[in-house]
Parts: sequence; C-alpha cells; structure tokens
Amino acid sequence: MTRFVILDGYTDEPAGFGVPPYIDVYPRYIAGAIWHCVPDAIIDYWTVDEARARIHDFLRSASQARMVVVVAGAVVPGRYLGGSPLTGREAASWFSALRGPVKILAGPVARYGFGNIGGGFVRVLPREVRSVFDYVVVGDPDLFVYRLLSEGEEAADERERWNDTRLMDIFAVKGAAIVEQHPCHGYNLVAELETYRGCPRYLTGGCSFCVTKNYGRPLQRPVEAVVREVEALYRHGVRHFRVGRQADILVYGSPQLGVEEWPKPSPEAIRRLFHGIRCVAPGLYTLHIDNVNPGTIVRHEKESIETLKVIVEYHTPGDVAAMGIETADPRVVKMNNLKVYPEDALKAVRIVNRVGGKRGYNGLPELLPGVNFVLGLIGESRETFRLNIEFLERIMREGLLVRRINVREVLILPGTRMWSHGDWELRRHRRMIKSFKKRVSALSEEFLRRLLPRGSVLRWLYVEGFDERRGVTFARQAGSYPLVAELPCRLVCRGVVDVAVYDYTARSIRALPIPLDPGAPTSILARLLGRGLAVRVKRGIGELRPYVLRGGHVCSGPT
Repeated sequence: MTRFVILDGYTDEPAGFGVPPYIDVYPRYIAGAIWHCVPDAIIDYWTVDEARARIHDFLRSASQARMVVVVAGAVVPGRYLGGSPLTGREAASWFSALRGPVKILAGPVARYGFGNIGGGFVRVLPREVRSVFDYVVVGDPDLFVYRLLSEGEEAADERERWNDTRLMDIFAVKGAAIVEQHPCHGYNLVAELETYRGCPRYLTGGCSFCVTKNYGRPLQRPVEAVVREVEALYRHGVRHFRVGRQADILVYGSPQLGVEEWPKPSPEAIRRLFHGIRCVAPGLYTLHIDNVNPGTIVRHEKESIETLKVIVEYHTPGDVAAMGIETADPRVVKMNNLKVYPEDALKAVRIVNRVGGKRGYNGLPELLPGVNFVLGLIGESRETFRLNIEFLERIMREGLLVRRINVREVLILPGTRMWSHGDWELRRHRRMIKSFKKRVSALSEEFLRRLLPRGSVLRWLYVEGFDERRGVTFARQAGSYPLVAELPCRLVCRGVVDVAVYDYTARSIRALPIPLDPGAPTSILARLLGRGLAVRVKRGIGELRPYVLRGGHVCSGPT
C-alpha cells in the first residue's frame, strides 16, 4: 500500500482556525483528495506538537511516504494554549535532509509566509524554507494534490483555486476519517466547518488589512454538502463542531451573497443548515459559530435578529458572535473601508445581548458578542485610542455583556492596502498601544466579573494541562473562544469537571473543581469560604468527597 504523510503545522486565519483542540478543513480535505485518488492509501496524520515530541518517528514515517504535505500558517496574531504552530526553522531543518517523498508546503504560510505575533509586516517565506519543498501551493492544496495524483505534474497548478464545490464536498466527506488520528479525538476535538469562502465586501475592496476578500466572489457550499460532512465527522467520533469558516455566518445561503456588498440574511437557509446538523449528529456536545458582521445586523436588522434567534434555537450555550468592529474612530473606519461606525457597532452589541443573553445549562449565556480591535490601521491617532476606550466604557455603563475583547496589532499581508501603506502607525504609537492594552485588560476583567460573579458554576470543562511552575491546571469548555479556568490543583489525567469561580484575570477565571476534595488544604478552602461562595455553590462545601471527572478519571486534591 502507498503511504502518505500530512503534517498539521496549525493554521489561524480571519475565517478558519486549526490550533488544537480545533482541526481545520485543510488536512481533512487533503486526506479526502488522497483517498479519492488512491482508495487504499495509508495516511499518517501528525500534528506539529506530536512531531516535535517524536521527531525521529515522524521523520522515519515521512521518509517512507510517497508524498508529504505540510499545512501551516498563522496570519492572525495570537498566543495559544493548545499548541505551538510550525516555525520556519523547523520547516527548513526537518525537511532539508528528507529524500524520496514529494514534499508539498501549503496553507497560509505558502501564500503569506510566517506570521508575527507583534504585528507589522509578515515575515515572507524564507528562501531556505521554500527551497526544501518540491511545491509551494498558494492555491487550494486539496485541488493541487488531486491534480497531481490523478492527472500528473503537468496538470497540477500551484495557484489553482476551486471555482465550484462539487469535488471539494466529496473530499470533505472522504477525509473525515483523518480526525481519528488527532490527539484530541475522543475528547475535546472541535471540527471547523466551512459554509462559504470569500467575503461579500470584495465588491468594494474589503477592509484594508484583510486577505479574505482576495478569494474573490464568495463560493458557497450547499446545505446538504455541509450536513453530509458533519454526518461523516460524527460517524468518526467528533462531538464538537464550530461553523466558523466564513466571513459572516448571518449571510450564508443568501441569494444576494456575491452580488451585493451587504446581502440580506436568509433565516430559512440557516435553519436548514442547523436543523440538518442536529439531525445527523443528535448526540453532539457543542455547536457554535464564529464570525458575525455587525454591519449586516444594523443594515438588515429584522432578518439578522430572526437569523440569530434560529442559531440560538439550535446551537449549544456559551456561543460567541465574533464581531470585527476594529476601531471606534469614525475617521479610521472611513479610511480603511471598515464595516461599521461606532454607533452602529454599539447597536449590534445591544441586539446580540438581547437575543442571546439568557444563561444556558453550561453556566454561560447562550450567545454573546466578541469585540475585535485592530491597532495600527491607516489614519490612527492618539484620539483613536481614547474613542476605543470610550466605546468599551459605554458598553459597560449600559450593563451589556461581551464574551471577550480581542486586541491585536495589524499583521500587514501582501495583497492588502496596508501592504503599500506600511506600519507607520504601529511604530509611532508604541507607547499608546501598550497603555491601551493595559486599560483593555482591566475592562476585560470587569466584564468577566459581570459575566460570571463569584460563586458561578461552569459545567463540562475539559482538562488541558498542568503548569508545574505555578501549580495550576488549565481547563476550558469546548467551543468558540472558550474561557480558560485556572485551577489551583493537579488533575492527573484527562477528564471533564465542573468548577466554581472565585477570582479573575483579564482573560481567564480562577476556579475550584466541585464537589471539593475533603483533603484540600485549609488555604485552598479559604479561597472559597473567604469570598462567600459556600452559600451560592449548592454542590460545594456540603459535599466534601473526592471528586471524580466524568468518564471515571480521578484527580488529586488541590496542592
């Protein structure tokens, strides 16, 4: 049998996420293309973290393969709990001495190079990385692999993109089996689902910093195709899903998508999609969304509210509508062709709160807005930072909730207006950026206190790791932008736990597993008692017995 290797170096794009516990569409579609052309192929799927931990085993597997496909690229600056993306140094050193297999580099890294956590110009793909691969695919990698295997090198074009989804939809179903090799399979693995690619605002050039509009006219997948993919993923053990791979979930299925800059939402199309997912995955644990365009909400308020209500009807609680507000400075909005002015952005936040503010069974509200800011845009001034803070303070004063505030410095990518403009604003406002982030951290903590008052119970958190230095276990729910809980105890193995909140940081909560272990030191119990939680936590102090994580996994007491 012929062997193939897929190395998942992790991806992070404006529409699409693939850092564990998430798995993006790239490796699944590529696996489907391979199995479509070579039905008896053996595909070894590796995450980059697995490869680091067992580098000799990985290189041995790769050396025996007919083809090695590397997918990577984080073009949205971020820091990750679940894994560390592939670096340029690793790509060059691991594959420079690899002889025999066809070596393919694909994903955002092939198109834009390696990202930069601190913003500024993207680090273009170094020559020493490019030179060790036979092909650097800037188009759709599943299509390239299909052409290479079925029609030969002459037909394979590294720049070719799909112009319809019929074959891609087949690959999505056939490649679903690859999830069984993911290290998070059977636990908290979240499968990203793609409904369409591209941005409706490509008609007017899109936002100055965004590459999604470079896909051109949006390409939609039929509802039936997405549902069949979910059915296949569910059959292979996936229980957590995020409909996250699109610029704006509200306009999926709209007949105006690709024709109008601001297509009108189709609540019926969203109902067919979510109802279909629920039918084929009846025992799913998580069904969340990601991107929502606030401009759609304010331009088509009635249809947007109906669509949001449909999502709340079928999804699971703790969901996040990530809204790219980017700035509250009207001048910057205009100069960068952004989506919404501050008054309309505030209106969108109000609407999502009104529709999704009811608290769900897992301890979080059904659906809350996530607010995204981008710093370093064209026209940014000292006034911009003041207006941004005022915008957040208005949300606070009105008693509204936001699930999280995401602040990032613009990553300047080829093919965007920012590429010709440069990073002048970032360099000029370095001190202001630092001060702004500090103030946002304080506000984020206040929003968390409002969202989860002390004593609040969160349910069904997956244990993800233990920090030896701090003596803290990290756990979080599965889904969109899950809230990290820091537990002052060692949980010795995988498991699922309920927690009671006792303190906060800017981006996480501090909590204790409940019911409590009777062997917990007095200092740990004091954290609960000293904050008056004993009355509020029904399953707390009155049930002092060893707590057992769901699935029969036992954890040790607090240390």
